[in-house]
Amino acid sequence: MLGGIYYQPTKFYFGRGMESQVGEEVRKHSPRVLLHYGQKSITRNGLHGKVIRSLDGAGVEVFELGGVEPNPRRDLVYAGIQKCRDEKIDFILAVGGGSVIDSSKAISAGVPYEGDFYDLFEQRAKVEKALKVGVILTLPGSGSESSPGAVISDPERKRKRVCDSPLLLPVFSILNPECTVTVPPFSTACGIVDAISHIFERYFSNTPFVDCSDRICEGLLQTLMKYAPLVMDEPEDYDIRAEIMWACKLAQDTTPGFGRKQDWACHKIAHEISGFYDAAHGAVMGAVYFAWLQWVYPRNMAKLSQLGERVFGAGNGYGPSESALMAIRRFKEFLIALKMPTSLRELGIQDRSAFSELASNAVEFQQSGTVGNYVRLSPQDICELLTSALG
Repeated sequence: MLGGIYYQPTKFYFGRGMESQVGEEVRKHSPRVLLHYGQKSITRNGLHGKVIRSLDGAGVEVFELGGVEPNPRRDLVYAGIQKCRDEKIDFILAVGGGSVIDSSKAISAGVPYEGDFYDLFEQRAKVEKALKVGVILTLPGSGSESSPGAVISDPERKRKRVCDSPLLLPVFSILNPECTVTVPPFSTACGIVDAISHIFERYFSNTPFVDCSDRICEGLLQTLMKYAPLVMDEPEDYDIRAEIMWACKLAQDTTPGFGRKQDWACHKIAHEISGFYDAAHGAVMGAVYFAWLQWVYPRNMAKLSQLGERVFGAGNGYGPSESALMAIRRFKEFLIALKMPTSLRELGIQDRSAFSELASNAVEFQQSGTVGNYVRLSPQDICELLTSALG
C-alpha cells in the first residue's frame, strides 16, 4: 500500500427532507448565492420551490442561472462567471447532477481567475482561489458532490477537459434519495454505470497489499450491481435509491482509491468520445470499459480474475482465465439488463474516421505518451481498442 494524504472536508446531509437545511447552511458562508441548475426538472418536481423557501427563510439573496446541459459547456460557465462578478456573488449552490456541479465548480474557479477559466482545464494554469460551492444532488453517479474534479466541454473543438483541485471540493452536499425518484431510467442507469467505472479505475491497479481497498471496491460493485436492476422495477423505492446514492458517493471520494496507483485510461478515452460525439458519459463508459476488459484479459488478468471470483462468484472449479472471462461476460450481461450499450455502434458511432484524433487527444497531457497504469495504452493501442469497441 502506498502512503498519501486522505482529505475529505465536505459535510454531508443524507436522508429525507435534508434539502430544508440548505438555507441555514448557505447562510453560514454567504448572504448572496448563485443558484445553478439544469433544465426544468427541479421546477416540475417541486425541489426549486423548496430550495427558494429555505434560502429566503435564512435571509439569503438568490440569483439564478439555469440551463446546464449534459456534458456542460464553456459558454454557460462564462455567463456564470460574469453574473457572479457583476452581482458580487461569492457562493454557488448547485442543484442537479454531475453536469450542474461541474459547471458550478468551473464558475467558482473562474470568478477569481484573471484569464480564461478554460486555462485551468487545459493545464495552462492551476486553481489558486475559488468561490465556495454547495450541492443538492438530484442524479447520483458522477460523484462530483464529493470529489475535487470538474469536467467541461468545448463544443467548438469537440473536447472535454478535466480540472482537479482540492479547492473545488464542495463545502457541503445534501443527498436526499427522494430527489432522485423522477430521474428517467436511462439517466439512472448512466449514473450507476459511471459510478461502477469510477470503482474500476481504482480497482484495476498493480499496487500490492491493497486488500482493504480492494474489498471496499468489491463491496461497492456488488451493491450497485444488486440494486441497479431493482431500481428499474421499483423506481420510487426510497431504500433502493438510498443504497445507490450512497454507493455512488463512495465510489468517487478518496476512500476506495487510497494507497494505490490508479488507472483512469478509460475515462480519458471516454471524455474524448463524449466530447467529440456529445454522447452520454455513462453510456460511453460502459461500452469503453467492456472493450477495455477484453483488451486487458490476455495482457494482465490478475485483477480481472479476482473480480470474477469475489464479485461474480467464480467458484473453486474456476481457473484464473475462466474467472476473468466470467467477469467480462457478467459485466456485459449487466449492461444489457440495464439497457445500456455494449458497443460504440449502439451509440451511433459508426466508423473509425476520428479515432486517430481521439487517441492523440487522450494522451495530450501525458508525458509518457500513454494513458493508464494497469495496462499502458499508446495512441495505436487506443485506436485498436476503439475499433474493437465498435462491436
